[in-house]
Amino acid sequence: EVQLVESGGGLVQPGGSLRLSCAASGFTFDDYAIHWVRQAPGKGLEWVSSISNYFSNTYYADSVKGRFTISTDNAKNTVYLQMNSLKSEDTAVYYCTKEAVAGIDWGGYDYWGRGTQVTVSS
Repeated sequence: EVQLVESGGGLVQPGGSLRLSCAASGFTFDDYAIHWVRQAPGKGLEWVSSISNYFSNTYYADSVKGRFTISTDNAKNTVYLQMNSLKSEDTAVYYCTKEAVAGIDWGGYDYWGRGTQVTVSS
């Protein structure tokens, strides 16, 4: 069974940092791209960042470039999202998702975690 479990969210002041984790299981981790997507209060889903181990590619939304860094620990089957210089606009539930097709950087999601809440407030 495929599982994606997010952790690391919490309350942080503007300008602070958090590191989110996504622990993956139930599939060959190295073969699939992983994406971070967020949903702010009262808003729709927004794609944040993606990573593919096979091509060593990373991608970022314009709103987080220079502040967020995505990475993996293949030995732990875990994807991380390091978030620095956080703004109130970053407040959202953050989800990790699995790319549906092996060897593709993006095209569609087939599994989602339950999300972790990030709140940026003074």
